[in-house]
Amino acid sequence: MNKTVLITGATSGIGKSTAILFAANNYNVVLCGRRQERLNALKQELGKETKVHTLNFDVRDKAAVFEAIESLPSDFTDIDILVNNAGNAHGLDTIDQGNTDDWDAMLDINVKGLLYVSKAIIPKMIAKKAGHIINIGSTAGKEVYPKGNVYCASKHAVDAITKGMLMDLNPYGIRVGAVNPGLVETEFSKVRFKGDESMAENVYKGFQPLKPEDIADIIYFVVTRPYHVNIADLIVMPTAQASATIVNKKV
Repeated sequence: MNKTVLITGATSGIGKSTAILFAANNYNVVLCGRRQERLNALKQELGKETKVHTLNFDVRDKAAVFEAIESLPSDFTDIDILVNNAGNAHGLDTIDQGNTDDWDAMLDINVKGLLYVSKAIIPKMIAKKAGHIINIGSTAGKEVYPKGNVYCASKHAVDAITKGMLMDLNPYGIRVGAVNPGLVETEFSKVRFKGDESMAENVYKGFQPLKPEDIADIIYFVVTRPYHVNIADLIVMPTAQASATIVNKKV
């Protein structure tokens, strides 16, 4: 019987690449996202390889999260792997110039959204004493950089939650870990700079950033280790990156 993976933020970037890779390896896939048209297109693509179900909700909406997870058909209710990938950054401002709506979005999506989805799925993992949770963190959860204040705080929270999950779920044999990428070329910067294409493109100029496929490969590697192996915390950066503020750009 094929295992089932549920991926949040599955319509683009790391989430989409992860869904494609798991589908190619015969996992049943639950795609979660806010953009129904993208969910439909991805389901049509991946449905040629495996069983796919879509859930259209915003992780910030607690009621919608639980309603969506509870609506899963019987073929998809037994979640073996949860990839908490949904997350974003809004703005790049000093703390005094920060937009409170941006702060709410980052904390609601990156922290509370991760908690809501996990809360909806963990009970069944506990009941069967098996499962694997991968939280997508960031190098911003390991260090703080100028103008990153609240985004870094949200990813530090993910780091702490992951460690707490690992402790709390240890008695039930549930594996928990985090993958913390550095600079990955996705829609991330476009969202951070609120659609400013030139600002977003500048982030990745002059060096070779990570690709979403690189992180998907790592997630798949982590999940497919023997059961007695749990990769609890992994940091990955492009070769050109040494820290949040040190990137060897050839420009």
